[in-house]
Amino acid sequence: MTILQSLILGIVEGVTEFLPISSTAHLIITSKLLAIPESEFLKTFEISIQLGAILSVVVLYWKRVWQNLSIIWKLAAAFIPTSIIGFAMYKIVKSFLMESLTVIGISLLVGGILLIVFEKWYAKKNKKTSSDEEVIELEKISYRQAALLGVAQSFAVVPGVSRSAATIIGGLSLGINRKTIVEFSFLLAIPTMIAATGYDLYKNPATFSGDQLTLWIIGFVTSFITAIIGIKFLIKYIQKNDFKAFGWYRIIIGALVLGILFL
Repeated sequence: MTILQSLILGIVEGVTEFLPISSTAHLIITSKLLAIPESEFLKTFEISIQLGAILSVVVLYWKRVWQNLSIIWKLAAAFIPTSIIGFAMYKIVKSFLMESLTVIGISLLVGGILLIVFEKWYAKKNKKTSSDEEVIELEKISYRQAALLGVAQSFAVVPGVSRSAATIIGGLSLGINRKTIVEFSFLLAIPTMIAATGYDLYKNPATFSGDQLTLWIIGFVTSFITAIIGIKFLIKYIQKNDFKAFGWYRIIIGALVLGILFL
């Protein structure tokens, strides 16, 4: 991996981490397009530079969380089911799923269709009730809702599913308004990605050499900066739009990946 390649991957990670389009899938696809040789370092790099994006959430939201510690306990309730399923699936994900462009293409395609279908169902549901989304602040999310959101997020162990998409769809289904569930998705990424990265480094302690550490730092810093931009964009976007555009984007990318593989 070169410095330019690590910079590109950092940008891709930061831009896509919090959008419902799967940052992991985009990192894997981008690394294939850049012809980066497969290695344990590349797999760990693709997982661990997400910490840069996660740091952006800490910077933007630490004051709000610190002022209401109940949010932390609800994040913990959501993290428990995610961690159980994630640890159980670790070997399968690392050794098979992260190497399969077929799995990624199908996940992007099916996920895009489901996102569009869900948005159409959700719009009809709101129209029938003749009411706007009820505003439920982060602090008002119940422990039951938090735990169910953790279960929803766990589907994202499959590359291409998208952690944020699974959490957002789960939250909207539970009656949580868009802005709040998007923000909860941001915050839930903190324990999720710290645990995922820590566990991966524990399993692969000799992955980083001196030069590789430099590449990782470049990817980390780049993902941090671009993720701040991505977060602010998404918060502004959802105030006037739904997620169907992301669904169509997923369908196009998924179809292209599968088309290249099989045609």
